[in-house]
Amino acid sequence: FPNAGKSSLLSKISHAKPEIANYASCYFYLEEANFLQVACTESSGLIADLPGLIEGAHANKGMGHKFLKHIERTKQLLLVVDISGFQLSIKTQFRTAFETILLLTKELELYKEELVTKPALLAINKMDLPCAKDNLDELMTQLENPQDFFHLLEEEMIPENTLEFREVIPISTYTGEGIEELKTCLRKSIDEQAEQVNEEYRKNKLLLLQTSK
Repeated sequence: FPNAGKSSLLSKISHAKPEIANYASCYFYLEEANFLQVACTESSGLIADLPGLIEGAHANKGMGHKFLKHIERTKQLLLVVDISGFQLSIKTQFRTAFETILLLTKELELYKEELVTKPALLAINKMDLPCAKDNLDELMTQLENPQDFFHLLEEEMIPENTLEFREVIPISTYTGEGIEELKTCLRKSIDEQAEQVNEEYRKNKLLLLQTSK
């Protein structure tokens, strides 16, 4: 969602200088998706920086919907979530970090269902804030068995399938906490996925050879 600290994170893991604004409507200033070269430990990768989504993005609310197509081209997803929750304006409902994750998943699912099958990582930002540790403990409990908490939510918020995160990394773009760990996890996850693809290719190649014989 907007104001989760995504631009601040990008400034920490790349040489980009994105505009950083401390208000929820900052996504209106982003007219295109940014594709940034990011150093991950000993190698680098390309990150697609999308404007923050809001509820209803799949139905053309806000700006983020214009860029959802870029997610189809990515190998992995990285969700950035504010540990203290999110509220777009005084006229909209406050959402906890757990609700935010479910709503982002729902938006991806409604746009194109197969997006939620992509490998995903979760960065929990703003761990420097008061009560962040308590909020994180509660969130981790909810993520272990999300279905146990569905009865507390509005039905339209609940996705058909939840994202299974390879890693959940607490970070603070303000203090730098967890940034290096996040970069390491990104690189590891990408490498593991590439190895799986290569192994699948080798198996298919071997099968074709055996069939031709």
